[in-house]
Amino acid sequence: MEGSPRLGPKGLIKKHEFVRILIQCLYSIGYEKSASCLELESGISCKSDDFQLLESQISSGNWDGCVDTLNAIKDLTDDTRAAALFLVFKQCLLEYLSCGDDKLAVAILQKEVSALQVDRDKVHNLARSILSWKEVEQSKIDDNAVRELRKKLSQELEKWLPSPITLPEHRLEHLVETAVLSQIDSCMYHNLSDEVSLYADHSCSRDQIPTETVQILTEHKNEVWFVQFSNNGEYLASSSSDCTAIIWKVPEDGRVTLKHTLRSHHNPVSFVAWSPDDSKLLTCGNVEVLKLWDVETGTCKHTFGDPGFIVSSCAWFPDSKQLVCGSSDPEKGIYMWDCDGNELKAWRGMRMPKILDLAVTPDGQNLISIFSDKEIRILNVGTNAERVISEDHSITSLSISEDSKFFIVNLNSQEIHMWDVAGEWVKPLKYMGHKQSKYVIRSCFGGLNSTFIASGSENAQVYIWNRRNSRPIEVLRGHSMTVNCVSWNHRRPQMLASASDDHSIRIWGSSLSIKIQPQKLS
Repeated sequence: MEGSPRLGPKGLIKKHEFVRILIQCLYSIGYEKSASCLELESGISCKSDDFQLLESQISSGNWDGCVDTLNAIKDLTDDTRAAALFLVFKQCLLEYLSCGDDKLAVAILQKEVSALQVDRDKVHNLARSILSWKEVEQSKIDDNAVRELRKKLSQELEKWLPSPITLPEHRLEHLVETAVLSQIDSCMYHNLSDEVSLYADHSCSRDQIPTETVQILTEHKNEVWFVQFSNNGEYLASSSSDCTAIIWKVPEDGRVTLKHTLRSHHNPVSFVAWSPDDSKLLTCGNVEVLKLWDVETGTCKHTFGDPGFIVSSCAWFPDSKQLVCGSSDPEKGIYMWDCDGNELKAWRGMRMPKILDLAVTPDGQNLISIFSDKEIRILNVGTNAERVISEDHSITSLSISEDSKFFIVNLNSQEIHMWDVAGEWVKPLKYMGHKQSKYVIRSCFGGLNSTFIASGSENAQVYIWNRRNSRPIEVLRGHSMTVNCVSWNHRRPQMLASASDDHSIRIWGSSLSIKIQPQKLS
């Protein structure tokens, strides 16, 4: 309505439209008396005049009237009008057949339906249904069934016809949800799974993300190169240039305690990987073999490769029974093994130069690897389809989001790039502010719905970004040397771990956390 009064401080809301969708909402949530009273008091109906007429004609079986009404409605696209007429003719044919008027049904099919610009398969299927009906000699449909079918037709047309003739389903709920989601999207610190209240505008404080050191772990005797929380969030694994890996327990109170020290490697341990069921842990020795450990007992279950096998990275498939590892030796490429060391598959040769890092998407569909220093290879494991992304600068590490849709790579150009796994993006999203030019620095996704990205840095700090912002929202200070790796606890979105050349692991929590006195574990 052109002259409809406006609502709201900015005058953007038409009163007539607002009242109409309010009435629709009342009907949809079961307050029919209140909706009817509002219609009476306001003089505004939930349903437009055109649709009320159409509904009345359907209810009485006035099919010619239905056709005339649909043809008279303005602003309908040809496709929408044809689809609506097809639904009406379909019901009309069914009722004629039920009454035994086969000739009239066939005439409508040949003259009216065939002339519609709709999918020919729909027309053919309708014709076949007429033949089937005649062959089985269906009995007449009773009056109750006819009423239900006509009611269903009205509901279908209500979905097909555009506004303002009809209203989209649950329009008010959709508008409110859109407003809430917009507020959440604009909240840089949103990290809560709690429901958002409609009573106030939504905004989270920095207290919702880990910004404070709550514990310092100093069991490692040398540089700590890697750290990763288990998938269930109940354990933390770390590896060090002191040739050990450590499994830590993360109890309910959040105070991390040592569970097992894994001593079997003769060289620094550069990488660890949790099995998806968290019962097993892989450790990669630097220029050394790959070892499989039992998490509960801390015993080594298997050693993969030989002393000359140079492992650069490893990853699990979702079943926790198959794993892959990449080698920095161009002749080795990528191996897929079972847990007993049986080789299941291998990618070798000129097309597989040295592998710097690799990962399997949590859904198991894609194997992503970093090779030739600046290239990312995404291989669909099921179809063997692959694509390659080339970066302009050297890539040092790779991390994948929990939903398998995105991955990030750290570059020695002091940028982190986020790409989509599906390959729809032409350019990556970029994050900057941290320092990286010489060393391998690892980043990760974290927080609620992997909203955040965290990374180590060569300036001894930890950086946190909201994925929607290229500049960091927090810089965490505490380490005294390069921070090599970070890991966000996916089950505890306010817990972050960082590993540093200063021989320590820092556990970061919210500023509201009960601080644990920093101490050396013995």
